[in-house]
Amino acid sequence: MNTKLVEDIAGAILYEGYLLYPYRASAIKNKQRWNFGVLYPREYAERQSGADAWKMQTECLATADSAAKIEVRVRFLHLVSEGAVERELDLPPIELSVLAARPVRQDFVEAAVELEAEEVAGGVFHIRTTILNTSACVASTRDDALLHSLVSTHTILIVDGAEFVSLLDPPEHLRDLASACENLGAWPVLVGVPGQRDTMLSSPIILYDYPQIAPESPGALFDGTEIDEILTLRIMTLTDEEKLEMAQGDERARQILERTESMPQEQFMKMHGVLRAGS
Repeated sequence: MNTKLVEDIAGAILYEGYLLYPYRASAIKNKQRWNFGVLYPREYAERQSGADAWKMQTECLATADSAAKIEVRVRFLHLVSEGAVERELDLPPIELSVLAARPVRQDFVEAAVELEAEEVAGGVFHIRTTILNTSACVASTRDDALLHSLVSTHTILIVDGAEFVSLLDPPEHLRDLASACENLGAWPVLVGVPGQRDTMLSSPIILYDYPQIAPESPGALFDGTEIDEILTLRIMTLTDEEKLEMAQGDERARQILERTESMPQEQFMKMHGVLRAGS
């Protein structure tokens, strides 16, 4: 696994939509926050008639030898009054053959992760990961429920002695098995160096295989389908009062402001008019 490539993409997913331009707490869009991959307490979610989820399911395929192992990491944000705290739930490596005989479940505080596997063809395993919000919170409002929710939830699956199968472009002989995978609130894609198949990211945002962070991006701006140049220009035009509120608010907003105001001209120009093969 190329750790940096995977961590960069997973980090972008973790904070996508976390804070939106103009990056001030008083802005309506930041008062009424909307995030991807939210798993609410079950009691609250079921009162919403299916509009909000309390679990996320990832299904994928891997071709494996008899001793292949899988490791699962679940990451999300826990919202607090002053921002958010990063959380990670880890399931230790387990052999796929053992998992096929005995599914596992691990309970954490207000969350649980279930992992199952089934050999559906010779050396081909169907893998299912389910994340559950097990909070007993009885919330009457969305804001209250969010404080007991898993936010920006996503899963990183890593195999040793096996290879994941692309669900976007599976080989012909595995197309039917790939199409039978049922994903709820999750889109599993291959991540890392193109061609490597040992790591899969199951994202609450639709991605393609081997997503990458644009090399000219100076840092996270958190805004959905962000356009770095436009957002950077908008930050530069904020009034002194708006910049003061931004600096005194969320720590990540302050970092955006400091990075923008200290950005060299040559770095800014790199964001303008970039062309890539296939554009």
